[in-house]
This record gives sequence, structure tokens and C-alpha cells, in this order.
Amino acid sequence: MLVGYARISTTDQSLNLQKDSLEKNGCEKIYHDVASGVADSRPGLEELMKYIREGDTLVVWKLDRLGRSLRNLIDTINNLNDKGIGFKSIRESIDTTTSGGKLVFHIFASLAEFERELITERTQAGLKAARARGRLGGRPSKLDDKGIETARNMMKDTTISITEICKILKISRATLYRSVKKL
Repeated sequence: MLVGYARISTTDQSLNLQKDSLEKNGCEKIYHDVASGVADSRPGLEELMKYIREGDTLVVWKLDRLGRSLRNLIDTINNLNDKGIGFKSIRESIDTTTSGGKLVFHIFASLAEFERELITERTQAGLKAARARGRLGGRPSKLDDKGIETARNMMKDTTISITEICKILKISRATLYRSVKKL
């Protein structure tokens, strides 16, 4: 059975183009969502995933209608494949139920993995170069050495509560304890 999925980002858009294309390509049942591609909640897709069974094929009008990112798309299609469910994208002519479609999909997956590794390598090289120049990553500390010393002196005075110290220094309890512990 061919099961379709359509998604539009806003209510200003129309599902008609996608639905017509899915019906023309033989989809017997069509699920849809009106949600941004990055939205975590897509009830139509969730319902589709509960419905679709081994031997079925999920059909989308275009790849970007299914995945939030290339990694998410690949994970979703691999998940379908593990369950014995095929995948077909009409616009990109990808059909994982055929050997050629599987090849194209695996090439996409390999390119995505290669891209992720390149990003990781560049990030690590950049961090290493910054550390070599004495720069540390992360947020700047709320308290400098002088502020930490002030906080310590205030903590020695038992008439001032921790809450009052935090209000005076405009920091949280966690920041106070972390800073005092640091030096």
C-alpha cells in the first residue's frame, strides 16, 4: 500500500498541490501536517508512523516535506527500512524499493556523514587553535577575581545571608558557590 505524507509550513499555504500529486501517484491514504519543518510536534506524521506497516511505501511530494534536516531525513528513512517499509519521493525520483533508489539514498547518507565529520574536524581544529592562543570557550564568568574575593569576604560575615549576597552581586546561588570554589 502506498501511504502519502504532505506538509505545509503555514496556514497561508495550500496542501492541494502535494495531495493531488500523491493521489496521482497511487497513494490510498494521505496524512498531513501544517507545521514548520523544524517543529517537533507533527501529529500527522506520528499518526502515519503508527499506521504504516511492513510492505507499505511512504510517499512524499518532496524530500524536505518529511525531514527537518538531512540527518533527520536519513534517520527516518533508515527507520522505515528497518521495519520493511519503502520510501518514495516524487520530485527527486527516489524510490528505496528499487536498487537504484537505494543507491541514491545511500549516496545521500554517505555525503551527510562526510559533511558531519568535516564540521566536527573544523570545529575541533578551531577550538585547538583558540586554546593555543590562550582563549577558552564558554560564557564569560559573572565574577572576576576581585568579585570572587568580595563574595568570600561577604560569606565570612554571618550577618549577611547567601540570598542577600546573591542579590547584591546580581548572581545566582549556583554562580556564587561555583565561583568561590574556583579559586
